[in-house]
Amino acid sequence: MCRSAAAVLAVLTALLCAMRQCAAAGRNQPLNYRPIIGVLAQENIPDDQYAHGFSYIAASYVKFLEGAGARVVPVRINRTEEEYAHIFNAINGLLLPGGDVNIQTSQYSRAAKIFYDLALKANDAGDYFPIWGTCQGFQQLSVLTANKNLLTITDTKAVALPLTLTPAQSSRLFRSFPKDLLQSLAVENITGNFHKWSLSLQNYSRNAKLKRFYKVLSTNNDGKKEFISTMEAHRYPFYAVQWHPEKTPFEWVDKPGMTHSPTAIRVSFYTSSFFISEAMKNQHHFPSLVEEERALIYNFSPVFRGINSIFIQNYYFD
Repeated sequence: MCRSAAAVLAVLTALLCAMRQCAAAGRNQPLNYRPIIGVLAQENIPDDQYAHGFSYIAASYVKFLEGAGARVVPVRINRTEEEYAHIFNAINGLLLPGGDVNIQTSQYSRAAKIFYDLALKANDAGDYFPIWGTCQGFQQLSVLTANKNLLTITDTKAVALPLTLTPAQSSRLFRSFPKDLLQSLAVENITGNFHKWSLSLQNYSRNAKLKRFYKVLSTNNDGKKEFISTMEAHRYPFYAVQWHPEKTPFEWVDKPGMTHSPTAIRVSFYTSSFFISEAMKNQHHFPSLVEEERALIYNFSPVFRGINSIFIQNYYFD
C-alpha cells in the first residue's frame, strides 16, 4: 500500500508541476522592459469613406498599449503561416481588438487561430506568451477554445455597466487593482459595452472545454440574460473582456455607453498596465534592430475620421 500511495503521489506531483510550468516560466525569466505587442488588423468596415487598402486597426488600441509602456507592431491579415510564425517569435504579446467581422470565416479569425495555436504551444513549452481579447477579441477566443460559436444575442449595443465580480483575490487580472477601484467597478456604470453578441453564463457552463480553460472573473446582465464580461485562462496568460477599456480615454463619440470619469480612466490604465506587465515576462525579439524598426506602427500614420466616428482614428493597411 505504501508503494502504491507513493506512486500515486508522484504522479499527482508531476501533473501539478506541469500545470505550473507556464506560470513558473513567466516568473523565472528576467523582465523585458522594451515589450512589443502585436495588434491584429481586420477587414475594413463596409462603406468606410476613409478606408484604403484592405484592413485597419483602431488607433485607440495602439494608444491603450503605448500608454502602459509598450510599442506596437501591426499584424496584417492575408499573410502566410510562415510570416505569422516569424512575427510571433518577435513580439511579446498579442491583442485581438473589437470590431465587426465574421469570427469563423474572416481573415481576422484565420490569423487569430494561427497565433492562438502558436501561443498554446509556446506556453506549454515554458515560453510565456500573453494574449488579450477585447469585445470581438473576447468572442474570438471563446470560439477558438470551444471550437464552435456559442454566442447569443444580448441587448448591449451601447450601455455602460458595473461588473458583477467574482472574488478578486483568485484573479490574476484584478488582484493588483486597488480595493476602491474594484468597488467602483462593482457599483458604477464605467465599463462600456458596444456588442450585440455575448457568451452567456449558461452556454459557458454547459461547455466542458470553456469551463476547463477559462475562469469567469465577472458577469453582466442585460435584463434577460447573464453573460460573461471578463475571463482569464486557468493555465495560460490569456485574458478577455467583453467591455472596452481602451475607449474611455481615447474615443470621443457622444453616445450612450461612453464614459470618461476619472474612475473609468483609472480602470483603463490598470487594465493596460496589467497586460503589459504580462508581456514583460516574454523574451521574444526581432532578429535585428533594423527589422524591428521597419515593423513598428510608427511607420504608419493614423487617419482622423471625425470626432463623431465610432473610431476617431484608424490605421489602414494593404
